[in-house]
Amino acid sequence: MDPSAPSSRSWSIYGRLEITQRYEILERIGSGAYADVYRGRRRSDGIVVALKEIHDYQSSFREIEALQTLRDSPNVVDLLEYFWQEDEDAVLVLEFLPTDLASVIRDAKRGPGLAAGEVKQWMLQILRGVDACHRNSVVHRDLKPSNLLISAEGVLKLADFGQSRILQETRYISRDNRPHEPGSENEAWIPQQPAIVGEGNQPWPDVPENPTSLQPRPINEDEYLRELDGLKAKYAMEDTDKEMSLQDGDASCLATCSTGDVEDDPFKGSYTYEVEEVQEDDESGALTSCVGTRWFRAPELLYGSTTYGLEIDLWSLGCIFAELLSLAPLFPGTSDIDQLGKIISVLGDLTEETWPGCSKLPDYNKIFFNKIENPIGLEACLQNRSAAEVNIVRRLLCYNPASRASAMELLQDRYFAEEPLPVPISELKVPSTKDGHDESSPEEWADYRDLGSDSDLDEFGSVDVTTTEKGFSIRFA
Repeated sequence: MDPSAPSSRSWSIYGRLEITQRYEILERIGSGAYADVYRGRRRSDGIVVALKEIHDYQSSFREIEALQTLRDSPNVVDLLEYFWQEDEDAVLVLEFLPTDLASVIRDAKRGPGLAAGEVKQWMLQILRGVDACHRNSVVHRDLKPSNLLISAEGVLKLADFGQSRILQETRYISRDNRPHEPGSENEAWIPQQPAIVGEGNQPWPDVPENPTSLQPRPINEDEYLRELDGLKAKYAMEDTDKEMSLQDGDASCLATCSTGDVEDDPFKGSYTYEVEEVQEDDESGALTSCVGTRWFRAPELLYGSTTYGLEIDLWSLGCIFAELLSLAPLFPGTSDIDQLGKIISVLGDLTEETWPGCSKLPDYNKIFFNKIENPIGLEACLQNRSAAEVNIVRRLLCYNPASRASAMELLQDRYFAEEPLPVPISELKVPSTKDGHDESSPEEWADYRDLGSDSDLDEFGSVDVTTTEKGFSIRFA
């Protein structure tokens, strides 16, 4: 299907005068379950932008909240403005970035590969983007090569914050919206919340071009929570809520032996500002384990954790860096259970010795694997790479989340100061556009196509299911 051809659900943006009066909509460049993305041109100055029309309230709220918090971060995509009014989808106006890291890896695999200095420069930019997120308590929850967009000049920026969360939601925000340590109890608590444009079907006549001009009024936390509950009730669609709550509460991705993974091929041809279906976080504050794309999902998520933190992004970074070094995905699991199996086959058994406290994870005593006597090891997966390069990946791919190196720590690692030095951004080889995979080379993309349901266990051979007091356990040979 031609992605530029409008679908029945994507015509709404063309009928919204507050948008079409400011932007010429050129073509649709991507479509997903919860968003359509268009390439547009700002009429006032001819600047090309991406218009992301999000069909899910929660994703809209989270992306706007995160991007406002991270504005002016050099390695995070810029939110120029947004439109949001009653009975209409949110439309985010984002800077247009023509390609992504997945395309860089694809081109390198077809050609001469990536030089060590190029790999270092890509790593540095990713680390700076993640460091900006984590310093602001934003956990991205879906880091992968196709969500790392790249400008024509080689500047890499984190994008697609529809699954993100701000973990310290009660932190104080100064008047310039910069977080700082809590002070007096009388100090105003100013949340990072999206403005709602207009009343009824009437657009707000003067939408600011720069989100920095959207100054929230000081309110206390109780007022904010009441307003947020009202907005959720006002904008939530009944059918969407039913779909998004199927695995809330105690049922995790693995506990039900279903996946919660409705993400499509992570490197398909659609534009990367795409929202994937995710499960909702619990109202009590527990986080859902069904987030992110499987190949980059941390072990604690695969075992059903709802109390994870920023460290899940660090695991994803390790998988991304390994792919930059080898030009192949490190853990290309075909299901959540297969994903765990691939991780254990490389890193060894996940036990209390390797991760104190792991036995308390919700699904740890439900999923069992035979003991791995001789794990493959990272060195075997990253052949012909230096010890320093393997060590960077090893510092991220730790079973124990507390042992993973932070982005800030890695930015100071001597690896980046040693020869060969990172190449200047201007010398990076940047694909001209982000496009789909080459159908003439099916073997290159075979692993990316099957991210199906965990409910199909035929591929695992011998499976032993045992009933327990709390449910069941499954052992895989």
